[in-house]
Amino acid sequence: MAGPLAGIKVIEMAGLGPCPFAAMMLADMGAQVIRIERKSAPGAATPFPMLGTKYDVLARGRRSLALDLKQTAAQAVALDLIAQADAVLEGFRPGVMERLGLGPDACLARNAALVYGRVTGWGQSGPLAQAAGHDINYIALTGMLHAMGRAAAPPAPPLNLVGDFGGGAMMLAFGVVCALLEARGSGKGQVIDAAMTDGAALLGAMMYGLRAQGGWSGGREANLLDGGAHFYDTYACADGKFVSVGAIEPQFYALLRKLTGAEDPAFDAQMEPAGWPELSDKLAALFARRTRDEWCALLEGTDACFAPVLDLDEAPRHAHNAARATFVEVDGVMQPAPAPRFSRTVPELSGAPAWPGQHSAAVLKDWGWDDDAIAGLAAHGVI
Repeated sequence: MAGPLAGIKVIEMAGLGPCPFAAMMLADMGAQVIRIERKSAPGAATPFPMLGTKYDVLARGRRSLALDLKQTAAQAVALDLIAQADAVLEGFRPGVMERLGLGPDACLARNAALVYGRVTGWGQSGPLAQAAGHDINYIALTGMLHAMGRAAAPPAPPLNLVGDFGGGAMMLAFGVVCALLEARGSGKGQVIDAAMTDGAALLGAMMYGLRAQGGWSGGREANLLDGGAHFYDTYACADGKFVSVGAIEPQFYALLRKLTGAEDPAFDAQMEPAGWPELSDKLAALFARRTRDEWCALLEGTDACFAPVLDLDEAPRHAHNAARATFVEVDGVMQPAPAPRFSRTVPELSGAPAWPGQHSAAVLKDWGWDDDAIAGLAAHGVI
């Protein structure tokens, strides 16, 4: 494997959402990540039909080992693998790994330098730690969801980007890499408690600073970055498609006005919030006069801070994304390429996602089991 994390060995306890995304990030960077998946009967029902198929993009870049973790022998296999790894990732409710005999104490007893990464919504402690929840609930608790959306409508869910992926998975991956760096010097592992509530709150650091300074109101669509400002918003075009503008700085705002023909003197009062609603209406009327492509021809590539709002089919085809290979196609599935970019240790995708258990025997053989031991595990339904 290429990439800056080549040589790092990670065990991922396969789950949903943030844990596989964090594991994907590490695998994208060259880590050898083994997914331990629950062994289930062929054709077993799943709430997400994409799982275990080439469409499960979050599972890319890893080999899959399926274990019947209800069996003590399977738990022993998992523990033996973890004993050889640099890190383990899990995203279950607090206590689940402990009940499997694979909690931090058991694992660190076998591997003192192990980095044990845990991601949950509410965290490993606190009054809500054992409660069920999803991304929308976690960001609701941090104040971030309240700030999103239009003033006349309920708060708008920002997909599951802020909690699951930004506040959870990326913080987990960051924490694991930090702990791996520290372990190189200390020889000691540790546990990473990545809570989506903590991570989503951290993503809002700037907003909390602005709020304390008096520069952020408590309402939606009333601030610089939440659609309140006419120069930082999206607008409908004549063809029903949309464009985005973000001309905050005076020189960029002046160019936006020049190119769009926003000559009304009222636009001079750029930073006076009282006038933003009226100016938003005026800009909306301007953008409604032309199609999105016509606006792109006029504004794209200038310093007016402009971009078309593309859908999931359009984005991979855009000239900028194409030039940078921001998206790649793997086994007929278009998906984002690994990020960020490296000048020397360039990451490479290793192929389509594996189906559960696809590499069970191969993984065990590579990690030290002999053929007879593997055959015995298969005969007893452990793998």
